[in-house]
Amino acid sequence: MSYQRDIRIEFNHCDPAGIVFFPRYFEMINSMVENFFRDRLAHPFERITMEEGHGVPTVRLETDFRAPSYLGDLVRFTLEVAAVGRSSADFRHQAHLGNELRLEARQRIVWISAEGRAAPWPEGIRTRLQQELEKENAT
Repeated sequence: MSYQRDIRIEFNHCDPAGIVFFPRYFEMINSMVENFFRDRLAHPFERITMEEGHGVPTVRLETDFRAPSYLGDLVRFTLEVAAVGRSSADFRHQAHLGNELRLEARQRIVWISAEGRAAPWPEGIRTRLQQELEKENAT
């Protein structure tokens, strides 16, 4: 089952015409990942970065912008786990307003050590990622 959040399009997301400036979508995608780690994986970013000294950077992001979003829109974002590797995970993102698809993205993140090198997922995170993937495959 996908992870979902509604995000209201704010003034700071928009260009002077009131349309989302495309780099702001990347911030929203990152917010989805950060909240997914907190809510579904029980491993918030402040723990990962500040307490454990690790990171989870995006190493690949492919995005298709299907329709514009406007100031005040309440857009539903979804995140699905698409694959889990030794040190990486692939996510699929979509953003909709009602039935209208606004954005699709494919993202790869990597667990990195304090030295900035890819490292295996900690077992607890890997297990939860795998469980999320299995839920997706069951639907």
